[in-house]
Amino acid sequence: MPAMTDATSVPDAAQADSRTILPDAPQYNASLVARTDETESLGYFTVKFDGEHTPFEAGQYMTIGVFVEAPEMPTGTRIVQRPYSVASDPGVAGSDGYEMYVRLVHGGLFTPLLWRLPVGHRMRMIGPKGKFTLEPDDDRTHLFISSGTGNAPFVAMMKMLAREGRPRKTVFLNGVSYAGDLGYRSLLEEWQSNGAYPVTYIPTVSRPNAPENAGWTGRWGRVETIVNPVLDELRLTPRDTIAYICGNPDMIIAAEETLLGRGFPEAQVKK
Repeated sequence: MPAMTDATSVPDAAQADSRTILPDAPQYNASLVARTDETESLGYFTVKFDGEHTPFEAGQYMTIGVFVEAPEMPTGTRIVQRPYSVASDPGVAGSDGYEMYVRLVHGGLFTPLLWRLPVGHRMRMIGPKGKFTLEPDDDRTHLFISSGTGNAPFVAMMKMLAREGRPRKTVFLNGVSYAGDLGYRSLLEEWQSNGAYPVTYIPTVSRPNAPENAGWTGRWGRVETIVNPVLDELRLTPRDTIAYICGNPDMIIAAEETLLGRGFPEAQVKK
């Protein structure tokens, strides 16, 4: 992964945020323990509880936040927080914390604050929540369809299964606008190349005319547009495949429609 970011490399979109972040608050129960940048606007953030960790299932999310000064509030402060899928193995939550893959949203309420936090800063974390989890003991091929940072829960699922020594055959689709935005690409390519995990990794990039994609030699198009071709090429059928979808709502709707049109029962398309 890229080197850890220091305070001098905070993007302009975050530096423009002038809100005062409280360095400490009674409600804080965790700390930012690690941060690594994938690009200027994509990063891996690891938050760890001060005390005992909270168990979670791969696919669930945690909500993280900080308090900022808010003179308009009776208390003079308010919490700003957002939920994020955990991308790390549940088995290391106690020792390492909870890793989340986050995109900086220009003008967003929370991410400009997150980008300004130095490693070690205190935070509030609650959870887990969510029912987007693996079916137990399912030996069918797992078709993971994701856009952007929607790949995070799938990475958590695979890390957990790898640690437990029971990986599942997986076809992993991830669609982004720019090739540089393919999070966890090196990990997935390594798993595929060395056979450490039985995964077929199929990334796709949607902007063929962008200068940033000049060297891209992989697939083109939004991820929902490659579902049909991938099903055909790999001969994936409802008899032997279960699908999981995570990403922006329009993509989820389109990918689900494709799968249902191919005969996948609704119960076999998790989203």
